[in-house]
Amino acid sequence: MDDASCGSFLIAADHPCLPGHFPGRPVVPGVVLLDEALALLFATRPGARLGSLRSVRFRLPVLPGQRVEVRQRSGEGAAVQLACRHDDETVLTASVILA
Repeated sequence: MDDASCGSFLIAADHPCLPGHFPGRPVVPGVVLLDEALALLFATRPGARLGSLRSVRFRLPVLPGQRVEVRQRSGEGAAVQLACRHDDETVLTASVILA
C-alpha cells in the first residue's frame, strides 16, 4: 500500500475528554487524536496490531468539530507512516511499527 486514505474522524464538542482540556477553550487531547488515527489504520489492515510507536508529533491543535483526514504510507518492513490533516494542514504525524 503506497499512500492511501484510512478515513476521517471528528471529535464532537460533547466528548468527555474536553471539559478539562482546556476549560473555556477546549482542544482535543493528542492521545485522543492518536487513538482515532490508529483505529482507522487498523480498520484497513485486518489482523494487524500495534508493535510500537517510533515517533509521534502533534503539529497543530485540533478543536472539537474539526474533521481530520488520516492517510497511511507503507515504509520498510512493518513500518507505516501516518499523517493526519485538517484543512490542508498537518496536525499529527506518526511512525507506527506493526506487530
